Amino acid sequence: MIGLAKAVIAKWDSINFSNFSAIYSPLTPDHVIRTKRTPVILNKEVNDSIDKYVKDYQAYFARHDNGKLTCLNPAPCWAVWQQYGCISFGKTVKEANIVADIKDHTINAIQIAENLNQWQALPEKDIFEMEYWELEQAKLKKNKTSLALQGKIALVTGAASGIGYACVKELLAQGAVVAALDLNPQVTELFQTDNVLGLVCDVTDEQQLKDAVDNTVAKFGGLDILISNAGAFFANETIENMSAKNWNTSLNINLSSHQQLLQICTPYLSLGIEPAVVMIASKNVPAPGPGAGAYSVAKAGQTQLARVAALELAPKGIRVNTIHPNAVFDTALWTDDILSKRAKHYGISVEEYKQNNLLKVEVQSKDVALLACSMAGDIFSKTTGAQVAIDGGNERVI
Repeated sequence: MIGLAKAVIAKWDSINFSNFSAIYSPLTPDHVIRTKRTPVILNKEVNDSIDKYVKDYQAYFARHDNGKLTCLNPAPCWAVWQQYGCISFGKTVKEANIVADIKDHTINAIQIAENLNQWQALPEKDIFEMEYWELEQAKLKKNKTSLALQGKIALVTGAASGIGYACVKELLAQGAVVAALDLNPQVTELFQTDNVLGLVCDVTDEQQLKDAVDNTVAKFGGLDILISNAGAFFANETIENMSAKNWNTSLNINLSSHQQLLQICTPYLSLGIEPAVVMIASKNVPAPGPGAGAYSVAKAGQTQLARVAALELAPKGIRVNTIHPNAVFDTALWTDDILSKRAKHYGISVEEYKQNNLLKVEVQSKDVALLACSMAGDIFSKTTGAQVAIDGGNERVI
């Protein structure tokens, strides 16, 4: 998989795809730096098709290099998937869409010219001179910096509020595109960008999870990052007085849904670019409290799931790490009324309660999101199976 893909399902009866590379030619100098001279023709062995394209491009460069040029990225910019359509590649949705638009215009021009019996592809050397023309190359050098997660494809659950919402925003800021899943219908309208696919999804419904992952892959072309965040807090019931409904609901939301999602995502993550899974668990795992058994047990199970997943998925190159947040007050769970009551219970002010940790700092959703993105990026590239607390320092945890 190469970066971000936009798939366009279409068929062109008048085009012989088996000979497509021979007749295809960009229409303008600006087009050739976006699409290269030819697309890759995908056969059953996709990796072999890509490898052959790269070798052919390197040979094409060698044939015309004057000894003073540097070979550009030899990867294809778009592909012909025979019997299905075309796929356009890019590091961003905008870039992939530009390639798709150019490809569509070029295909139409070829069809019209073929019908008029007048289409003639430019000679290879002429295309090379356009592709490596100094003025065209200058356009490519204007922005050489890349964001930390540029071109990565992420999926976040519980994305309409709190930690999940902050994760989506931070992933976007670091260059990723995101599938944002939530039970709240507002998730489809929250982010207002082509770089986010908002999907209404009940994470306890396996079919809805499958559909959401399928839609993500169809929209963006794959999956590199999974932030498994969706959860619900269940408290104020002792084990003796635990209702079966709350117990089972907590296990379904806080444990089973994460297992089902990970199972569905693994085949795609195994094909991803430096794939990573981040589980958002809880301080209640290392330091449980009375009256929160349904939540604490489920989160402990989620953490154990992550540990086993780290063992099983390492051979596939998939890293799995866990975050244990505590007292993240800028979420829907912590209303002003609840904060006031909790602070009064401890005999301190609300501000003191928010900073009731060793470092005397307030932990916010964005702080958790920054850590999650770090775990998905280069900083944690050689770490798997780790559990990291983000709580300002908790005596019971330490």
